[in-house]
Amino acid sequence: MTRGPFRSLLFAPGNHPRKAKKVFGAGADAAILDLEDAVPLAEKPATRAAVVEALKRPRDGLGYVRVNAFDTEFCQGDLAQVVGPWLDGIVLPKAETAAELQSADNQVAKLESDQDMEPGAIDIVPIIETAKGLAAVSDIAGCGSRVRRLSFGAVDFAKDMGMRLTLDEWELTPARAAIALASRVARLDAPLDTVWVHYRDKVGLKESAGRVRDLGFQGKFCIHPGQVAVVNEAFTPSGEEVAKAENIIAAFEEAEAAGSASIVVDGFFVDYPVVDQARRTLELVKMIGG
Repeated sequence: MTRGPFRSLLFAPGNHPRKAKKVFGAGADAAILDLEDAVPLAEKPATRAAVVEALKRPRDGLGYVRVNAFDTEFCQGDLAQVVGPWLDGIVLPKAETAAELQSADNQVAKLESDQDMEPGAIDIVPIIETAKGLAAVSDIAGCGSRVRRLSFGAVDFAKDMGMRLTLDEWELTPARAAIALASRVARLDAPLDTVWVHYRDKVGLKESAGRVRDLGFQGKFCIHPGQVAVVNEAFTPSGEEVAKAENIIAAFEEAEAAGSASIVVDGFFVDYPVVDQARRTLELVKMIGG
């Protein structure tokens, strides 16, 4: 299946078969079956088989699995059991070093080979959610072709940093900006943002998504089906944005043909970088299917 751009990725606990089945019909760009925080320690090994069973059923959309952190006793077993032709990707929490990512990559590559899968079929989405991980974000971003995008986990990051999370999220801006910058330098797809934990607060969710979109993010993790439509809309260029982009491109191409590469459109100065951004907007709409 085609991957990205991802606007919404919806989590479902792997140990709840009904939720693991319904998550694929919620309208998210990808579903993530969880083996980590949503699953009690005693149930983790048994949940692997349930997750694989859910992924093997006929379904709409991409299926990812969030395994346990690389340095836990569960990660190796998670990978060994869930990697197969039924899987589209791995979400790796608490990513802290490029060496961890490379080791996970090597294990996934061997499992792909053992099952006659196309090399690189399964991508890995690291979650940056510790101080150590953020300090190594550039190395993590550049550690291999299997890592196509980064993501941010604010709740664990705040715990690690001793931060207090606020509704306007001002305290997260430096970390988010660092992740967006590292993604761009490594030529990755735009990163994915943390969950909005106040799942009934759709106004706050929309504002949060708007903030990270302005920073260069292209999607957001969701923890409730009711969040998906809000997030999809937030990360899809609006009709007004599309019309503005088309107007900028048309006006600039006309001016360029007449020998000018800097003009004013609707009171806004336009030159090549602005036109490139407008073209990117239209390309994003095309990729989304709007």
